[in-house]
Amino acid sequence: MRLYLSYIFLLLVLFSCSSKEEVSNSQQVSSLPDIQPDYIGVTVPSVIAPLNFSMADNFELTDFVFSGKGNTTIHLQSSSTPEIPINKWKDLLSENIGDSIKVEVSVKTENQWLSYLPFFIHVSADPIDESICYRLIAPGYEVYSKMGIYQRTLADFKQDAILENTLVSGSCVNCHSFKQTDPSYLTFHVRGDHGATFVATPDKEITAYSTKTDSTLSPSVYPYWHPSGDYIAYSNNMTRQTFHTRESERIEVFDFKSDVTVYNVKTNEIITSPLLKTENFETFPSFSPDGKRLYFTCAGPKNMPAEFRDIQYNLCAIDFDPATGSFGNHIDTLFYAEGMNKSVTFPRPSYDGRFIMFTLIDFGQFSIWHKEADLWMLDLATGEAKPLDGINSNDTESYHSWSSNSRWTVFSSRRGDGLYTRPYIAHINENGEADKAFLLPQKDPVNFYKELLFSYNIPEFSNAPVKLNIPEIEEQLMQEEKPSFSFKSN
Repeated sequence: MRLYLSYIFLLLVLFSCSSKEEVSNSQQVSSLPDIQPDYIGVTVPSVIAPLNFSMADNFELTDFVFSGKGNTTIHLQSSSTPEIPINKWKDLLSENIGDSIKVEVSVKTENQWLSYLPFFIHVSADPIDESICYRLIAPGYEVYSKMGIYQRTLADFKQDAILENTLVSGSCVNCHSFKQTDPSYLTFHVRGDHGATFVATPDKEITAYSTKTDSTLSPSVYPYWHPSGDYIAYSNNMTRQTFHTRESERIEVFDFKSDVTVYNVKTNEIITSPLLKTENFETFPSFSPDGKRLYFTCAGPKNMPAEFRDIQYNLCAIDFDPATGSFGNHIDTLFYAEGMNKSVTFPRPSYDGRFIMFTLIDFGQFSIWHKEADLWMLDLATGEAKPLDGINSNDTESYHSWSSNSRWTVFSSRRGDGLYTRPYIAHINENGEADKAFLLPQKDPVNFYKELLFSYNIPEFSNAPVKLNIPEIEEQLMQEEKPSFSFKSN
């Protein structure tokens, strides 16, 4: 029996080898291959799923060879998108950490083999978090279609639903946030007739709150956790949307009013400062990694919506004392975007305290529909800010978040087709410079992204699986009376 199995195995090996056509007498092409997605020269973590790709044009046959400094070589031939064996890919990555994988591509056309210049994929020694979490939402404007929050492990192609809006008819699930990639500290919103803001910590079971108080403009929006886990910064926004009449612009989302508040998880109180509750527009708060500063964006008062093209936000900060839950007595401007005739949105500090990444647009604060939106990096030690050339494209780069070690970022971009946002990951070096970003891998990426009619929204790194008690969430949502936040003047 053992001899018989060995014979069968030998036949399979011989068949698999003979099925690959020999790339002989090929003509050398003096250019790199045109591949989709573009993985040429990217930097990847050592645990990323296989970077499957295909040629942009159709050929009779394509030949792919992946090799490095170890013993593993992957050789594939296909008339479509080849699927890289995941176990051999893992071996190839682990053998080349801190080095590069060489990729050689040849194509057969009119019975002639053409060989392109090889390209390289660098394998970083910097680790990355286990997964990313995101909302998938159709790019509609007025009604909630099916949507949900999902998690995807980076080492393979597995995606699981965390929470979908089919739980309660007509609802919207959004604004999920973890404490520095730790999902045991979680907050998210459910909007609609049974809306609520959910908060959970390791010491506090998940609870649905009604967050509107008599002293705040709206329910709590746009969350960010304090590094201690004792506070969550929220904004309170009276948000509206309008539609453009020009084909190149679709929709504008803007605030009539907005303030920044901080929620004390232990006392269930909302606290703020008179400096954050003014006629100015304050929004998108985030805490510094040491917990002693609160960053946010701020714009002077405007007559909205008539002056929505004139409103421009600067990056600001105020001191915060986590021991007493009190704020400083003045506001600092860290990046004066108005001086560039620009506007700052989505400030996200790196967890090592070195940088703040933000999105820069022409006006307003909701960058996802701004084609000119680019990602910038502010060095907190020098005060210098510059665009992230390795990340930016000719289309929208918007929401972004950091990995737990501040060496990776995941962000949303419309560079593919100008309509749907897709998740891209980029390595950030110790100087705050970005390597070339790569699209989140899929088994068949071209067809997957072409056929997916949902946008990726709010991508966040997670260092562990997110687990929710769905029946408990449903029960709390359906309760008519929900516990509320109380307001404490600071």
